Amino acid sequence: MNHWIIVPVVLPALLAPLIAFVMRHDIVLARSFSTAGTAALAAVAVGLTLMAAGGQTHVYELGNWPAPFGIVLVLDRLSAMMVLLTAVLGMIVLAYAIGTGWDRRGQHFHALFQFQLMGICGAFVTGDIFNLFVFFEVLLIASYGLMIHGGGKDRLRAGLQYVIMNLAGSTLFLFALGTIYATTGTLNIADLAQRVQEIPAEDSALVRVAAVLLMVVFAVKAALFPVQFWLPGTYSNAPAPVAALFAIMTKVGAYAVLRVYAIVFPPETAATGALPAGTLMVMALVTLAVGALGVLGARRLLPLVSFSVLGSMGTLFIALAGFAPETTVAALFYLVHSTFAAAALFLVADLVVSQRGEAADRLVTAPPAAQNGLLAALFFAGAIAMTGMPPLSGFLGKLLILDAVRPSDHAVLLWTAILLTSLLTIVGFARAGSVIFWKSTELVGTGAGAGGEARPRAPGLALAAIGAIMAAFLTLTVLAGPATAYLEQAAAQLHDPADYIEAVLSRAAGGS
Repeated sequence: MNHWIIVPVVLPALLAPLIAFVMRHDIVLARSFSTAGTAALAAVAVGLTLMAAGGQTHVYELGNWPAPFGIVLVLDRLSAMMVLLTAVLGMIVLAYAIGTGWDRRGQHFHALFQFQLMGICGAFVTGDIFNLFVFFEVLLIASYGLMIHGGGKDRLRAGLQYVIMNLAGSTLFLFALGTIYATTGTLNIADLAQRVQEIPAEDSALVRVAAVLLMVVFAVKAALFPVQFWLPGTYSNAPAPVAALFAIMTKVGAYAVLRVYAIVFPPETAATGALPAGTLMVMALVTLAVGALGVLGARRLLPLVSFSVLGSMGTLFIALAGFAPETTVAALFYLVHSTFAAAALFLVADLVVSQRGEAADRLVTAPPAAQNGLLAALFFAGAIAMTGMPPLSGFLGKLLILDAVRPSDHAVLLWTAILLTSLLTIVGFARAGSVIFWKSTELVGTGAGAGGEARPRAPGLALAAIGAIMAAFLTLTVLAGPATAYLEQAAAQLHDPADYIEAVLSRAAGGS
């Protein structure tokens, strides 16, 4: 076994309590260890991605107990890519939090941050649905602590709504797990892939119930309609670096859908048929519409960005619902792009709010920020990325999705929905940018607030973090060809799970 596979889970799991109990009163020490640990996680993620690029599925058996009886972690191209995305985003967000001093507003920011990374990485590498539930719970606990970091009535109210929704989802998750185990006798993904296929359609009622319950659970995590309402309030009230990190959390729900329904409940399964795909498509279309209308009608900057994230999840799931290699490639490309786009907009919006004085994030004309031109350029770049306009990678992502859904019977509807909502999102961002940056220059008092005091300027480390995200856009755009080639291999590996199943169950079958 390759012990590096467990490092993305163990490293932050060991680091978090060390920071919490030993370094919580020493911010310099906590920052040093948290930064070093996240950088090490990123380095390990690069190595795991290179290891998975060869196409082999790597399995780590905890306690040397073989699947399906023991706990296994599984590394393939898809899980390696998601761990790398998490580590890179975590490093950028941590740099911003340190640069702006957000991490000083509570003693346990860095410990919770590491627990969050542990939960996210664990969800991506687990080969067992029950342990997916466990890592979801780690995510919930850490994210709730991060959500209310810094205090405040609005933040506490939004955090309470967030935790209630996710606890309800966790309850449904347990019901689904119990139903699946009672029906199949296993919760290992590879083992389930075999046993579900053996269930005849006339005896599959409980399996269909479990599949629907799992779909609802993953919809809660991904903020899909009709359980999407928690996202705008939560993200718009969360601290900026936390909201930026949360950009990867909705992708955990998307990953879970892709992993479970592509391997365990593919469309050709007699027990469930095309039920997951059809349900997902309807939910995705409505989510996309709600997100676009929310952007168009937003009266504050942070809710506008939050609704744009909601719309991006709708776009992502339109591609995911195809459950075919071609649509999966488009979905994964857009997933990577939209994660960085959402993070960039939240961080830029935080700098805008900090420099607008009493106007804060309200979309009203106010004296310009101290760095009005720079922030306008960053906001413009982030808006282009999120709306999918050329020349950044968002444009390529939406083109891939449009091309992937072209053979669908509902291609006209899907194209219309994506293009129309893109137009509405563009109008919403253009309106916000015009009010905040363009009309503000018509007022007197450049660089000063209403009271004449100098406005704060963005710290260099915070600007460097945002610059790193912009560099990620450019890199993904320039290297779109190699990136797409890797994603094609990842999608092919996912939708042809024979190697995955064999690698996980080989010892149980006497293969090693």
